[in-house]
Amino acid sequence: MASLHFKGKSAVWNHHLSVPYHTLEKDKDSSINGDGDVENLIVEGDNLIALKALLPKYQNRVKCIYIDPPYNTGNEGWVYNDNVNNPLINTWVGQTVGKEGEDFTRHDKWLCMMAPRLKLLRELLSDDGVIFVSIDDNEVGNLRVLMEECFPSGFISQMSWKGKQGAEDDTYYRILHEHILVFAKNKDRFVSGKDVNEQTYPKFDPIKQRNYKTQLLRKWGNNSRRQDRPKLFYSIQDDSGVEFFPMLPDGTEGCWRWGKETMQKAIEEGLVEFSSGRNGRKEAYEKIYEPSQDEEANTKKYNTWLDDCGTTSDGTEEIMSLFEGVKIFNYPKPSTLIKKLIKMSGAKNDAIILDSFAGSGTTAQAVLELNKEDEATRKFILIQIQEQIQEGKPAHDAGYKWVHEITRERVKRVVIANEQDTGFSYFKLGSPIDAENILSGNLPSYNEFAKYVYYLATGRSLEAESKIRQKDYFVGSENGESVYLLYNDNIEELKKLAITLDWAKKAHEKDSGRKVVYAPACYLDEDHLAQFNIVFVGIPYNLFERV
Repeated sequence: MASLHFKGKSAVWNHHLSVPYHTLEKDKDSSINGDGDVENLIVEGDNLIALKALLPKYQNRVKCIYIDPPYNTGNEGWVYNDNVNNPLINTWVGQTVGKEGEDFTRHDKWLCMMAPRLKLLRELLSDDGVIFVSIDDNEVGNLRVLMEECFPSGFISQMSWKGKQGAEDDTYYRILHEHILVFAKNKDRFVSGKDVNEQTYPKFDPIKQRNYKTQLLRKWGNNSRRQDRPKLFYSIQDDSGVEFFPMLPDGTEGCWRWGKETMQKAIEEGLVEFSSGRNGRKEAYEKIYEPSQDEEANTKKYNTWLDDCGTTSDGTEEIMSLFEGVKIFNYPKPSTLIKKLIKMSGAKNDAIILDSFAGSGTTAQAVLELNKEDEATRKFILIQIQEQIQEGKPAHDAGYKWVHEITRERVKRVVIANEQDTGFSYFKLGSPIDAENILSGNLPSYNEFAKYVYYLATGRSLEAESKIRQKDYFVGSENGESVYLLYNDNIEELKKLAITLDWAKKAHEKDSGRKVVYAPACYLDEDHLAQFNIVFVGIPYNLFERV
């Protein structure tokens, strides 16, 4: 496997491990109540910190990730701001990344920004999950090698998307395409959804949850008349009980493609669709379903040229229709593109879709509209940094000062426009959970802290949050091992907590298995800890040690 070398790589390669966990604090005024408002999330803040904050609950749970990071064209004005403890990186912090020839570390900075984020995105992906990354010619070569290091043996495809119409370009050639890199977390576990060509399977069956096309059940062409196949001339009844025979367009008697018993069985199983054909004549059609994942697991392929799912011009018109005709955002992706990628990922039912460079919120619109189309309950998670909008821009003139305001407002307007009962929870990044904050009295709630220590102890997210018992300091269990947290978000009460002989005896009577106990202090010696099968982890100094 090729390895990519760039300035700062050694400093950032494991930087995601040192990023402190932060709490996520719900902004009730910015949230929208409704179906899915607990799982549909919009997170405001730096996406590196936000991704780390999502780990305790969402590690290995995200089926599909789509990101549209800065393309590093030199015209975007993006600033490197990661807090990496390294002299070289520190000289970059706060600098706007410039154009080629003006900034000789332009590509290094971009790769240092992307690497830790890709590492965390991989942690969030489910074992059968897939990530799509939009990029253009400026960084596609670097990005592909970087992703091959972050997602070993996970390469699926490099697709080209015709994102622009044929306008004049200021070079000798027209660049009408962008790239979408596709990587799986575990290539052996990933089975793609069909890249559904809407012209091939244009209809959806909400009962069977499958796309289908139709084919005329009346025979056509040679041997299509009654005298050719007399046994295939019989009457059937449509859904309303109207009886009719197979009739050719010229009014003569035709014949069916199936025998009577086969036809009747198909009608009973809902595999026949009725409608009025030419000249108002009744017609019957066979439903031909798109092959399921099991049926076509080894043959599904991606179309690597995407020219049938909208352009940035379509994306602009789409968002303008939601914002009273104002061009509120430059070069937004069309929701038709994101819908196609979600379908290709195989994300159905209650799958989670994540976009950590959310921009105008196209991904949320795609999820909501796709759910309405196929009656699924996919969830979205959007992360958008606090990015200011320059004065004089249409969005600024329309009253928006920050990009994340547009993100939230767009999702809200899509919900209203589609008359959906869907909601979402809006979060802001809270305080970091680290020694400095704990010692200063800036304490997270019990449940927030419990989720983090469970993740630290087990490497898994705590799915049964409702089973946390603060009264008993019980957090959860995994593979016969229990996790406890002796903690209180009142600093004076916290100072009084410790593992005592009395507490250890009572805990051991209820739970004789291995117990990982996070606590500010422990009054037991090593022999007693072994006797009661307790592993003590000190808060805060030993918090992030492996146990």
